[in-house]
Amino acid sequence: MKEDRKEFLLDILEKVKDPEVPVLSIMDLGIVRDVEWVEEAEDKGFWNITITPTYSGCPAMDMISTQIRMTLYAAGIHSFKINTILSPAWTTEWMTASGKEKLRAYGIAPPHPLPKHYADTQFSDPGPVACPRCQSKHTHLISEFGSTACKALYQCDDCKEPFDYFKCH
Repeated sequence: MKEDRKEFLLDILEKVKDPEVPVLSIMDLGIVRDVEWVEEAEDKGFWNITITPTYSGCPAMDMISTQIRMTLYAAGIHSFKINTILSPAWTTEWMTASGKEKLRAYGIAPPHPLPKHYADTQFSDPGPVACPRCQSKHTHLISEFGSTACKALYQCDDCKEPFDYFKCH
């Protein structure tokens, strides 16, 4: 019974979209770290929802928390708490494969897998970044920051289109 309720809640959270990349849900991004039912008394309790921002200080987190609240209220769920945790820090490894494919289809190059020794290489060149439009790997970095801090701006040398790359971290 608890698992059914949890699946129901997770399905509801799937409807909450990232305000900066609206094709992605907070579930696609891996922002939702945990969902658990906390019993307070017989048949009384609340959902404890734990989220982690993609960046500490991410300006979208207030909007995401508000959207979670509005979506849960609209679904008739009123007993919940939202906790934001910063540790462990969010990583692109928490994104779903479906989310990465949605990014590509939307025109944003998805993050590469993290290198094995990430701590030593987190600010290094990610290597060839494939253009999400023509799939060419003949691309170059224009700016370390794209439309948001979590993206870098690239340009394809073949089709000449600029595009965002969702930086791995």
